[in-house]
Amino acid sequence: MGFRCGIVGLPNVGKSTLFNALTETQAAQAANYPFCTIEPNVGRVEVPDARLDRIAAIAKSAKIVPTQLEFVDIAGLVKGASKGEGLGNQFLGNIREVDAIVHVLRCFEDDDIQHVANKVDPIADAEVVETELMLADLESLEKRVENARRRATSGDKEARTLVSVLGQALELLREGKPARLTEPNGDDEERLFAQAQLLTAKPVLYVCNVAEEDAANGNAMSEAVFAKAKAEGAQAVVVSAAIESELVAMEPDERGEYLADLGLGESGLARVIRAGYELLGLKTFFTAGPKEARAWTFPAGAKAPQAAGEIHTDFEKGFIRAETIAFDDYVALGGESGAREAGKLRQEGKEYLVQDGDVMLFKFNV
Repeated sequence: MGFRCGIVGLPNVGKSTLFNALTETQAAQAANYPFCTIEPNVGRVEVPDARLDRIAAIAKSAKIVPTQLEFVDIAGLVKGASKGEGLGNQFLGNIREVDAIVHVLRCFEDDDIQHVANKVDPIADAEVVETELMLADLESLEKRVENARRRATSGDKEARTLVSVLGQALELLREGKPARLTEPNGDDEERLFAQAQLLTAKPVLYVCNVAEEDAANGNAMSEAVFAKAKAEGAQAVVVSAAIESELVAMEPDERGEYLADLGLGESGLARVIRAGYELLGLKTFFTAGPKEARAWTFPAGAKAPQAAGEIHTDFEKGFIRAETIAFDDYVALGGESGAREAGKLRQEGKEYLVQDGDVMLFKFNV
């Protein structure tokens, strides 16, 4: 399980430049005019995790396989997209297919790069995109909730549940608030809310695209975005697409020195991934052996059989137990044999809640 992030924003905020840098490709056309991106570009990237390298070294693994995530560079949106303006219908359809929205906001001044509104104001830019998503959700829900209310009066139990959860989302939207603030009551409401595929229900990560000199500490514009994110329960990171583009052209051993000279401890990609994992509640477990060491992504709160299912559905169906070692114990004790001798290799059953960093071996029978 990785996750699929849709990169959105107004035209000319640096979306495609950031996409190319993050995915180390030139798949996305980047130019100084609106609608440069029409068909969404898709790129898969490896998730950097220093723990995997340490595990592989201890296990003497011949191959290292990181987990991956997918970025989708979606066409720039303009005011009126909910009514089909610009590439509105295509834009909204593409957003429905992603797990999270990476909203790129321009937080730098540059007279050579045209802004679609002729002024640089990341908060105003964010509101344009959010308003269009809310309007699209409003149009979708008003009809759906009204139909459900009619069915509920005749005793339709699912319709009553639908009215309860989607009616709450509708009221939030009418107040100018995103549907992700909805609080479903119980599993049935959770299921119906997820099935509604509301655009404003998707978690949001704001990426403040700043100039190189602001990459370490941000600026007044990025500070305003962080305040907005905190108020919404969203996430925000500062990234310089220009720096990320330069990193792509460098050899791996040169990148650390370059970042250190700029006062940066890690790349923008690493910050985006970490914030995205936190936003979606994702964790990582590992498998290791002589053939390969591999990282696997799982949702926080998953039990051992669910984690096994990330490897193969047969592992989940026929789950017996999981031999489990905490990452710190694996490293401190020199791997599986040392952990076993020290009593740190645990036999966990079906109710075990998998922890971030667990090194696991699943026993199953199909």
